[in-house]
Amino acid sequence: MSLISTAHAAGEAGAQQGGGFSLIFMLVMFAAIFYFMIFRPQNKRVKEHRNLMSSMGKGDEVLTNGGLVGKITKISEESDFIVIALNDSNQVTIKKDFVTAVLPKGTIQSL
Repeated sequence: MSLISTAHAAGEAGAQQGGGFSLIFMLVMFAAIFYFMIFRPQNKRVKEHRNLMSSMGKGDEVLTNGGLVGKITKISEESDFIVIALNDSNQVTIKKDFVTAVLPKGTIQSL
């Protein structure tokens, strides 16, 4: 009777060690999937948006998150705000962060 219980206990201990290795392998796989599917693409988008904000200049035509299309008339370097002329009589002050895209020249007149 003693021999059977000892063999049974040894079998359970071996199964748990293999389960620990597979758990670590599974956690590493989830971390890799998280990195390549979520973290890395988000960092790439942030870097592209930062480059877009630094490349904006006076006279560029831009599209904002709110759907406004206008021409940059003034850029404030110290406070990260820009002034956009929507037409000849309306100007809006927004943060640089809210610019989604810099449009090609002449886009406003083609609308």
